Amino acid sequence: MDNRIYLDNAATSPIHPEVLDVMFTAMKEVYGNPSSAHAHGRKAKNLLEESRGTIAKLLHCQPGEIIFTSGGTEADNMILRGSVKNLGVKNIITSPIEHHAVFHTVEELAKEGVVKTHLVELDELGHIKLDHLEKLLSENPHALVSLMHGNNEIGNLLSLKKAGELAHKYGALFHSDTVQTMGQFAIDLSQGYVDFAVGAAHKFNGPKGIGFMFCSRKNRPAPLITGGAQERELRSGTENVHAAAGMAKALEISFRDMEKKREHVQNLKNHMMEILREEIPGVTFNGDAEGHSLPNVLSVSFPESETGEMLLFNLDIAGISASGGSACSAGANVGSHVIHALHPGSKRTTVRFSFGKQNTVEEIDQTVAKLKTWYPVPASV
Repeated sequence: MDNRIYLDNAATSPIHPEVLDVMFTAMKEVYGNPSSAHAHGRKAKNLLEESRGTIAKLLHCQPGEIIFTSGGTEADNMILRGSVKNLGVKNIITSPIEHHAVFHTVEELAKEGVVKTHLVELDELGHIKLDHLEKLLSENPHALVSLMHGNNEIGNLLSLKKAGELAHKYGALFHSDTVQTMGQFAIDLSQGYVDFAVGAAHKFNGPKGIGFMFCSRKNRPAPLITGGAQERELRSGTENVHAAAGMAKALEISFRDMEKKREHVQNLKNHMMEILREEIPGVTFNGDAEGHSLPNVLSVSFPESETGEMLLFNLDIAGISASGGSACSAGANVGSHVIHALHPGSKRTTVRFSFGKQNTVEEIDQTVAKLKTWYPVPASV
């Protein structure tokens, strides 16, 4: 696999070597159950709480506000379902381009008849219309607003401060799926405009199967999983100690290397946009690719072509890993709900390229050269 080009870092990212070292040590030396009262259990508990404390310090919140989960999807579900059950939420305001962990959950809650759903309008670039958000809030005060910080498919960024302050102006709660931005931006949860946020370690060079929910002290959702008193009675089950330690280390490294990595992936994104425009006539970019967007995500819209339906397959055969949209929808024979919301009825092919610190300019050049073979410049008449 070493000779393949991996451009799907928004789906998952390779584990950092320093994270592996921490996890291997924990697996070998810290094998007690953190709920046990004996020495082995206390050692595991100490490592778990040290990991929680590291994450809390980086995000400027209290350790008790960080709840470990299996990942971002579980955290989103707990926040949405738990807020309806425990916090009296009757209305949820969200957008048509949220991750399915949010969008499908909200749809299910609406079908169950426990909430009413309200969708915020988007502008031509796919950004949330804040004036429409305020209109919805004025009509549905004390709602739960659920809007992602960075869109996983098109990369558009939302101002957490503006959205959160607007929600609080009308007595609403603000939840943001911050999976794509956690570790890429210095999120300061002490400012108070975010009530709930989530993280998934494998998005910032940590292990899969571990994530967390930030839950402000004044808002406590109902648990999804019961049967024990772990995680402040919000998430029962024996904690994944070595993975939590790996996640904390991964986030620590992300903050340490944040500026350098962000500059690197932004340069790769800019370079790919530039040479795609030069080499493939008619190519466009979804969302606000050159504006307020993630530095590592580029959603490319290719001209209609006979090879369009096979583009991802052909890239894979050519040794290039990319995505048609969210990896969480892999295997589903449907188009992206995000692209459909932005460009209903479009027959163009969309590929999401997402970059990591291990990627190089040479890999971008090789990828575009391969794409050019399927989208050749028309011969002059």
